[in-house]
Amino acid sequence: MGDIQTEIGKVFSVSGNVITVQLSDSIKSNMPIIDGVVYRIGQIGSFLKVPLGYANLYGIVTKTGAAAIPESIVESTRQDYTEFDNRQWLHMVLVGEQTGSKFERGVSQSPTTEDSVHLVTIQDLDVIYGGYDDNNSITIGNISISESLNAKTDLNKLISRHCAILGSTGSGKSNAVGVILKAISGKDFKRARLLVIDPHGEYNSVLKHYSNVYKIKADSQEQQELFVPFWALPFEELLSIFSGNLSDQNKDYVREKIVAAKLKGIKSNSMDIEKVLVTADTPVPFSIQQVWFDLDDFERQTFKERAKPETVTDKKVVGNADELVSNEYEPASAGGGAPFLNNQAKGILGFLDSVRTKLKDSRYEFLFNPGCYAPNSQGKVNKDLSDLLFGWVSGNQNKPVTILDLSGVPGEIMASVSGTLLKIVYDALFWGQNLSVGGKEQPLLIVLEEAHNYLRAGENSISSKAVQSISKEGRKYGVGLLLVTQRPSELDETVLSQCGTIVALRMNNSKDRGHIRSAIQDELQTMIDLLPSLRTGEAIISGEGVKIPSRIQFFKLSNAPKGADPIVTVKWMEDKQAKVEDYRELLSVWRNQKLNR
Repeated sequence: MGDIQTEIGKVFSVSGNVITVQLSDSIKSNMPIIDGVVYRIGQIGSFLKVPLGYANLYGIVTKTGAAAIPESIVESTRQDYTEFDNRQWLHMVLVGEQTGSKFERGVSQSPTTEDSVHLVTIQDLDVIYGGYDDNNSITIGNISISESLNAKTDLNKLISRHCAILGSTGSGKSNAVGVILKAISGKDFKRARLLVIDPHGEYNSVLKHYSNVYKIKADSQEQQELFVPFWALPFEELLSIFSGNLSDQNKDYVREKIVAAKLKGIKSNSMDIEKVLVTADTPVPFSIQQVWFDLDDFERQTFKERAKPETVTDKKVVGNADELVSNEYEPASAGGGAPFLNNQAKGILGFLDSVRTKLKDSRYEFLFNPGCYAPNSQGKVNKDLSDLLFGWVSGNQNKPVTILDLSGVPGEIMASVSGTLLKIVYDALFWGQNLSVGGKEQPLLIVLEEAHNYLRAGENSISSKAVQSISKEGRKYGVGLLLVTQRPSELDETVLSQCGTIVALRMNNSKDRGHIRSAIQDELQTMIDLLPSLRTGEAIISGEGVKIPSRIQFFKLSNAPKGADPIVTVKWMEDKQAKVEDYRELLSVWRNQKLNR
């Protein structure tokens, strides 16, 4: 009797994994009640099943009504001017197969015409969404069509095959990320490690009990100071921070000076590195102030005798490398006599002035004055990158999440800094892949919030190149990506195509929906048309991380991410009168660039 109750029609035609179903005339209602539960026939995104002996094939409804009428029938009615009967039609895409109590994605057989098509009951949904190993999965919400069913995802595939969370502003992206990270942190993993690149400081409160926060100008005792040593930047990225263009010849000249300074740093720190392997890109400490001072000094020298460096004139002002004060010499004679200009000078004083300006800029202290990672004039440091990496990616048992809060990074160097962070981490795990702390032995998940800011399509920045490398090769070395963005159309398509799991929240922009459509299974692309109508926190999740494409409602975090919108009417109704002292405090925290919490 149960089978008779659930039967709704017959298979009319089969084309690959797309099935056309002709609904039965005997259906009394489009909302039948079975065992006290109300079901809706033909709901887009809902499931149907086709029993075949000991197996059940499951499919997702993608079209219903006139849009699903077979073309052959439409053509015959046009030619014969006849009306077809009042039967309804729908399309379904086969996505999985149940044998016994086991459900798997993909199908080993196809139905034939006249096979019965049935509604999927609550018991069937338990089979589809059950069967996850609790050790290998996390629960992130509920299935939208049945709130009694938990929405789970396979953690191994979610991380190793990469994931993207996409949605418009206010759709619930930050909440979804928080739910996933909190679910992972709550598991009994002793060596889990999660690294969040957070440009706005949204997750500090959400993951308070599970995370270590590194922030520029840390403003609480729970936070630690974020340093990104300039000497860890590749040569081109370091140069790009300073204004002024250098010719290729002068660029090579500066490169040679930096290599020489790094060789000095290797000696000062007693590092075991082969000198022939050292380049301007090698992450070795050196004094940028001393390099600047030496370059600047050479440009300013004047000579008592033409072209004789040994006859350099006396200094009028004795400079200081640490204080960025230049040596000053007797000015060259305008009449052609002594003192003479240095005819070997490179003409780069303008560039060197911009270097000095940036080195003195307090906004760049995290880069050029990185605390115990700052080299002295000989390149000697108190702490090396090993200490930095230990803090960022060691994966403490009680606090597996590390948040790198980049809200204090100047916008013009955000791409360079974020790219350098990624490159430091990925290169370390790549070369250490066979060690106990390498990616293969202790995998790492990197979360890139606002990924479109430093991963733009067609851009050749260090951040873009670093993410492309991780997306293409990271899974082999235990490094997974979780991209979060509101503008998928601005992301590099290569990276998006490498994401095995797509979580699509509400998306209003048609261009962005088009990019999501191109990243999921062809036959299910019509489900993307549902995105504008999703509720806040609701998503369509498909790909490697789930057994079957699903419409889910994420749990709501009690302490919402900082990015959550303020409730305007509630805030405006508060009886608080502003005083001039409030604005003095505002001005103070603005000037000191410290959030008052």
